[in-house]
Amino acid sequence: MSQTWEPAVRATQARQHGVVSRRQVLAAGARDVDVERLLRRRTWARALPGVYVDHTGPLSWEQRAWAATLLHDPAALAGASSLRAFGIRTGAAEERAPIDLVVAHARRVDDPPGVRTRRLRDFDAQVQSHLSPPRQRLEPAVLTVASSARDDDRAVAVLADACQLGRTTPDRLSAALASMTRLPRRRLLVDVVADVAAGTMSPLERRYLRDVERAHALPPAQRQVRAVAGGAIVYRDVVVGDHGVLIELDGRLGHELAADRWRDLERDLESLASGAVTLRAGWRQVLEPCRLARVVASVLAARGWTGSLRACPRCRNDDRGGSSAPGAEDPPLSVR
Repeated sequence: MSQTWEPAVRATQARQHGVVSRRQVLAAGARDVDVERLLRRRTWARALPGVYVDHTGPLSWEQRAWAATLLHDPAALAGASSLRAFGIRTGAAEERAPIDLVVAHARRVDDPPGVRTRRLRDFDAQVQSHLSPPRQRLEPAVLTVASSARDDDRAVAVLADACQLGRTTPDRLSAALASMTRLPRRRLLVDVVADVAAGTMSPLERRYLRDVERAHALPPAQRQVRAVAGGAIVYRDVVVGDHGVLIELDGRLGHELAADRWRDLERDLESLASGAVTLRAGWRQVLEPCRLARVVASVLAARGWTGSLRACPRCRNDDRGGSSAPGAEDPPLSVR
């Protein structure tokens, strides 16, 4: 015979991936003996102390996330766990990773295995408690993950992915960063957010901007420029519009299939027919920034640029250690 509290509890479990807390069960009108009966019958299983799940098998990441936030309620997913809940790919928690939480600074909590909690002084400002499950706001979560990235390229990828998915903007990241004065690697993140605002949407694009274009005083370019090619909307990575030069920065992954190469060639031909020239560079070329800068400068000069290429510190080191001019064994620029 159905108990009067059961519909309310089932509705709560449906919202929480099958997870419910003792507090929620009692608030619906059940008693501890009802909970014990469900556990004995193996209808429910203990996920964490005072938190139950409606099956006896392994818990999914979503169920572990709900169990952790209910254990320390009021609490919110934080950092990489928050990114996963928001659907952000880069920097998000993996399936079996510990659940990261935040709680108010005045609280003290004991974490079971698989849960990591830190305290926030501005808990109410940084947390969206109305979301399911509650989580740290996207901007501070993204910045927290980027600040702990293993290297600069990974930090760029975390921030750029969140912006590219349309979940946030460089302006919102910059505003959040202004209030996070104690964040590790904050100076780097200020620079990275500025680069993302300038249009760099990948680590490769940022390296080109920093090590090739800026370091050698090449003309400032536009980035992620919307265009039509072959009847389809495309986005040009780097456009030096005054001189009709397009620079496409292709990472190895996603640009190796024959179909991708044909599309690239067709777009290049369309650009050439319209009076523009396309240069293609991958990681191999961008990791030789001085040589790439010379190639780009030569093409720009042939198309009317009257500026001068500036030698960067790496160029000067190359000059002391021997010439880095391309030899017969070097691959052409278009080889990746």
